[in-house]
Amino acid sequence: MVMHAGSVGAGNPRRLVGMLKNLALIAAVLVVAWLLWPTSLGGKTTLTIVSGHSMEPTYYTGDLVVTRAAAPKVGDIVVYQPVDVGGARVIHRIVGGNATEGWVMKGDNNSWLDPWQPKGSEVLGVARIHLPHFGTIARILVSPILWVGLILLAGALLLWPRSEQSEATAADVDEVPEPAEAVTGGGTP
Repeated sequence: MVMHAGSVGAGNPRRLVGMLKNLALIAAVLVVAWLLWPTSLGGKTTLTIVSGHSMEPTYYTGDLVVTRAAAPKVGDIVVYQPVDVGGARVIHRIVGGNATEGWVMKGDNNSWLDPWQPKGSEVLGVARIHLPHFGTIARILVSPILWVGLILLAGALLLWPRSEQSEATAADVDEVPEPAEAVTGGGTP
């Protein structure tokens, strides 16, 4: 196989396409990470798996609700975390109040108001996406350890060094070999 000068160099279109694919993949991973980065790690997204009957028929146990940080208003379904319930999150509808004095909250299936009135900063997010029965799979997705691991794995795969031989072989796969000179039996014609 004959290699031409510059066939593996920086000017090689295949290498440039490969670099562009890697950059596109990195950009996609960063966008997804930004969109799904949890509030527990400084992001704006909260994934909540519904447990209980207080929001039926809107949400059922096992449903996944994706919320994003936003300014809530009366009528919105929000996720908040009361300080006196050991870190549990509540997903209920705002039925009154305001962000300064506290929101009046109620589950759609409840006949009573919530005992907590979260203020604007205590609301983790406003419901944006509802995925019925997705909670069992989503339990895995809410782990920050999983997200950090996936990001590290993606980075390692993109940055893993490739051997020069495999790059050269891959670059030359579709090149047509130059024809060999005819060898005659005894001398020059």
